[in-house]
Amino acid sequence: MTQRLRVQNFTVSRDGIAAGEDQTLERPFGHDVNPMELMSWAAGTASWPNRTDSGGSRGVEDRLTRDFTHGIGAEIMGRHKFGPKSGPWPDETWEGWWGEEPPFHTPVFVLTSHPRPPLVKGETTFHFLDATPAEALEQARTAANGLDVRLGGGVTTLRAFLDADLVDELHVAIAPIALGTGLKLWDRPEDLEDRFHLEKITADSGVTHCFLWRRSA
Repeated sequence: MTQRLRVQNFTVSRDGIAAGEDQTLERPFGHDVNPMELMSWAAGTASWPNRTDSGGSRGVEDRLTRDFTHGIGAEIMGRHKFGPKSGPWPDETWEGWWGEEPPFHTPVFVLTSHPRPPLVKGETTFHFLDATPAEALEQARTAANGLDVRLGGGVTTLRAFLDADLVDELHVAIAPIALGTGLKLWDRPEDLEDRFHLEKITADSGVTHCFLWRRSA
């Protein structure tokens, strides 16, 4: 089976916004965007990795949360998903948002104009690349050892890979909130129907889950 480049559990507002401007250490999603407002559908599932009790919803949203790592052998992410700074690294003490055991458990390729040596955190190794989307995908596919590659975000990175026509499948959740301003993935999911099939499911949470897969040539 051909290795796929997949977007999983990426969440936007109903006006297509996934993050705010002016990201800081205290506000990883930028100003005026509360990530838990966007991601409450996932946090409410039984399989949410940070859950400390035995509760949580089941059904389609729990399956999406539970299967996040299934079949994934590597991830590609943008610089701002890894950390809040742009430009040259002031030092190499910043090691990501995720603590000693990041949730990826695979090689992760971080796109940046300022590469640095690889960083090993638990079962995850971060590689820092100054590369085009196609070049990064080639390296990630090799590292994935036959499994699929996840495109993790953020918005600018997803748009770059969509513009390069490299994405095979997307799952994007539309939260029932409007943000007004910020970094926008799309005006509406139908914008991608020239290249992708589109199916929508609205869950009990009120979130609409959009599943898109590449049309045959």
